[in-house]
Amino acid sequence: MDKSSFERWVDRYVTAWNSNDPEDIGGLFTEDAEYFTEPYADAWRGREDIVRQWIANKDEPGETEFSYEIIAVQGNLGFLRGKTDYKTPPRAYENLWEITLDSDGRATRYVEWWMKVPD
Repeated sequence: MDKSSFERWVDRYVTAWNSNDPEDIGGLFTEDAEYFTEPYADAWRGREDIVRQWIANKDEPGETEFSYEIIAVQGNLGFLRGKTDYKTPPRAYENLWEITLDSDGRATRYVEWWMKVPD
């Protein structure tokens, strides 16, 4: 994997984030993927659970603006630093994403480390 592999995955993630389309979401992950919304939270396990939980906790399309940079890639593991701005109510979060991809460019593991930006 290289930086562009992770950029493509993140761009597809942002598309899914804005569409909340189950096919967009499911296409990001392997059948047995793990999705951690926080480092020590219980993982959403498997593609079906990830899609179900995502939809249950979705952001509405157009509610967020997300910017990022890939900061490191080592083999099939990539890290990005991102910023998410929410419109209603206004708030912002800094993010570190830990993403492990398989050879087909789907995530086998996703961990989000986030922190609310002070007002």
